[in-house]
Amino acid sequence: MTISLAELKESADYIKKKWPMLDAMAPKTAIVLGSGLSGCTEQLKSASIAAIPFTTIPHFCSSTVVGHKGELILSLVDNKYPVLIMSGRLHFYEGLDPHQVIAPIRVLNLLGCKTAILTNASGAIGDNFEPGQFMVVKDHINLTGHSPLVGKNLDELGPRFVDMTQAYDKKLINLAKQKAQEINATMHEGVYVGLLGPCYETPAEIRMLKLLGADAVGMSTVFEVIAARHMSMRVLTIACLTNKAAGLSSGTISHDEVMHNNALLAQKLGQLLKNIVGALD
Repeated sequence: MTISLAELKESADYIKKKWPMLDAMAPKTAIVLGSGLSGCTEQLKSASIAAIPFTTIPHFCSSTVVGHKGELILSLVDNKYPVLIMSGRLHFYEGLDPHQVIAPIRVLNLLGCKTAILTNASGAIGDNFEPGQFMVVKDHINLTGHSPLVGKNLDELGPRFVDMTQAYDKKLINLAKQKAQEINATMHEGVYVGLLGPCYETPAEIRMLKLLGADAVGMSTVFEVIAARHMSMRVLTIACLTNKAAGLSSGTISHDEVMHNNALLAQKLGQLLKNIVGALD
C-alpha cells in the first residue's frame, strides 16, 4: 500500500495549519525517540511549543507498542534550536505496511527537516558492549526481508535506486562520539542489524548475526534510514543498548527489561541529543 505524495502533503498541511508558527521557526532537524525514551523530551522540551497525537494527523497510524507515546512535538531546544520530535515510532511488526512506517519521516522532510536523528532500543552483540551504553551506528544490515521503497517510486522525493554506501553521515557520527565523551557516556561505534520482530532472537540467530558482523540488533530503524536517504536527508542513529542479546547472558529478555533500562538511559540520552542539536546549528 503506497502512500501517495498527495496524501503525504495532506499530512504536512494539517501540521502546518495546527502550528502556524512552523514556517517562521523552520526546523531543519527531526528526532525519533525509540522504546522507553520519551523521558528524553524533558531535556529536549526546554521550550516546548506544542504536541500533536499521531492519531489526529491524516494518514498517520497510531503506535500500539508500550513505551511509544505516539505524538509529534515542536520544540525549541535550549530556547534556540527548533526541532521536530517523534515521541515514539511505528513498526512493521505492528501489522503496518512499510509505507505506513516511513510516512512520518517523509512528512518531516516535507516540513523542511534535512537531518534525521534516530534512536532505538537494541540488544548488545559486540564484544564489551554492555547494557546502559550507547552505540552510534556506522552501517546496518537489513534482514527484515522488506524495503519501504518497493512499489511505485515517488520521483518528486527521490530516485528509483538509492545509494546506501554512506547511509550514516560520518561527520554526525564523529560529532555524536565527541558529545558523548563530553558527558562521560560510553559510546561504541558499530553495525546495527534490523530484524522483523516482534519475537526476540534465538541464541543461534545471535551467533549467526555476530558472524555477519553485527554489533547490535533491533526491530526498527532500517526502514526509516532507507526512506531518509531516499530523500537525501543526513542520518545519525544512536542505539541504546538495553540488554545483552539472546544467549550472551544467563537471563531471558523481556520488553519490561528494555523499558526499564531505557528509562535509566533517557536522561543521559536527552543531554546527549541536546548537545548534538546545539552543535548542528
